[in-house]
Amino acid sequence: MNHPQEWQDDVPAGPGGAMTDEVGVITGPLTLRTVAAPDGKIRFEVQYTDADEWYTLSGSPLPHGDPHALHRAALAAIRAGNGAQAPAAPA
Repeated sequence: MNHPQEWQDDVPAGPGGAMTDEVGVITGPLTLRTVAAPDGKIRFEVQYTDADEWYTLSGSPLPHGDPHALHRAALAAIRAGNGAQAPAAPA
């Protein structure tokens, strides 16, 4: 059975925060979780650090890509803020 690969890191959101599908922009100390599902899709989820609720980072899921590299790119985007969204997968 294939288990999804997962990366999770705390990240301070830059000015303008991160854009989510469910509640719009969230700001402050956030946690990013990137999950590479067995179907190949890469999901990005964010939450206020230590909260219970997870939100979908806008632009997620991506159909393919290097999940660890994309996790690092998403962390950089959230640090930069400006309504950060999921990074684009390379063509």
